[in-house]
Amino acid sequence: MLISVMPLTFLGLILGLLLGIASRILKVERSSIVEDIEQLLPGTQCGQCGNPSCAAAAQAVVDGELKATFCPPGGRAVAEAIAIKLGIPLDLNTLCDEGPKVARINEALCIGCTRCFKICPTDAILGSAKHMHVVFADACTACGKCEAVCPTECISLEPVQPTLQTWVWSQPAL
Repeated sequence: MLISVMPLTFLGLILGLLLGIASRILKVERSSIVEDIEQLLPGTQCGQCGNPSCAAAAQAVVDGELKATFCPPGGRAVAEAIAIKLGIPLDLNTLCDEGPKVARINEALCIGCTRCFKICPTDAILGSAKHMHVVFADACTACGKCEAVCPTECISLEPVQPTLQTWVWSQPAL
């Protein structure tokens, strides 16, 4: 038995060592500003900005290909943080900030087709084939992918209802 285990162990050690050396030699250096912008983004890889990932979107905004208001899930706060980080003026007229939203599933219409949770980038939808589905509001970024793919149109994006902890009285302007 030892004779059959030793070659596999030796092969694993050699390949691991080669991969470790290759990762250090072939490492692609990235700008620190791109990494900082990527840390500001939600990191859901939703693709609403037209880029395949948040890293590609961060690179595009640093290169000047995207405006600071490119991230719908991030909203106004992320746009302001990106503008401050890059030192660029922020045009909030192009930002469509309707407030926080969350996906809701109408259980009476849901047929359990599983298309919604297969496409959800944050795994905010739970369900199984031919059973009801539910949305975890804490994980949902309201990207709208599930709404677009639903064949029965039972998913809708609705504003987040204020709770006792989040409600704020808007004082009248003087």
